[in-house]
Amino acid sequence: MTEKIEFTKMHGCGNDYIYIDCRRGVPNDIEGLARRLSRRHTGVGGDGIILVCASDRADFKMRIFNADGSEGKMCGNGIRCVAKFVYDKGFTDRKDLMIDTLSGVKHVVIAEDARPGDEEIQVTVDMGLPVVESAEESVSISEGVAYRGACISMGNPHFVCFVDEYPGDSLVLGDGPQIERHPRFPDRTNVEFARIAGKSEIEMRVWERGSGETMACGTGACAVAVAAITAGLTEKAVTVHLRGGDLRIALNDDGHVMMTGPAATAFEGKCIIENLEFRI
Repeated sequence: MTEKIEFTKMHGCGNDYIYIDCRRGVPNDIEGLARRLSRRHTGVGGDGIILVCASDRADFKMRIFNADGSEGKMCGNGIRCVAKFVYDKGFTDRKDLMIDTLSGVKHVVIAEDARPGDEEIQVTVDMGLPVVESAEESVSISEGVAYRGACISMGNPHFVCFVDEYPGDSLVLGDGPQIERHPRFPDRTNVEFARIAGKSEIEMRVWERGSGETMACGTGACAVAVAAITAGLTEKAVTVHLRGGDLRIALNDDGHVMMTGPAATAFEGKCIIENLEFRI
């Protein structure tokens, strides 16, 4: 069966995904679809696909599939774009939403001045309580080369390494993939290299599990902020500078991580997929 599938290409700070309305059913072979559509030169191009689904416990549900076809539990940049997607499409007229993820239901608030169809809006997400699994862990990737970092879960795993200079390609592209697949992390991990730029500023690059380097990672920015705050390196509210833009991260009085950042639409389109079926 050949089907035309409609999609919207969106990004948060350059972390780009392909968004598909799946409220009435999800496509078969989602993993293969994610790999095909994510290809930069022969597909739509993106860090993965995000399915916007119905939920029996929240307003909507999001499912994330990385560029390699693996399913992720949570995406901070993605969930902001889901809020914009459902608001722009008229699936809801509310700006205060609950969105279901594999990491639990998240509270998302669209900025008051946002209007349907705006190219870019600001969205705030309550990312919940972080889990600091280890404040300092040593991971050796070769003889004489080891990294000390914090293992933090934001609904997905992160290994946060602080470095003295802005992280270069040798760290991110060279050592990032090795840390991601280190035996210490049997389910693999996201890897962040971050530099403290001031009491309220952090610079970072990220090697994402299943996608490689991305322009931004919302959960990664949260993990980096938590690691910095826990270690007393920064204040409790910081701006995290990523390759694709800035995110504002803060710990509230309840210890929840609050993330505010942009959600933007790039373009919409249709593509023809053979042997595609949607199932409830």
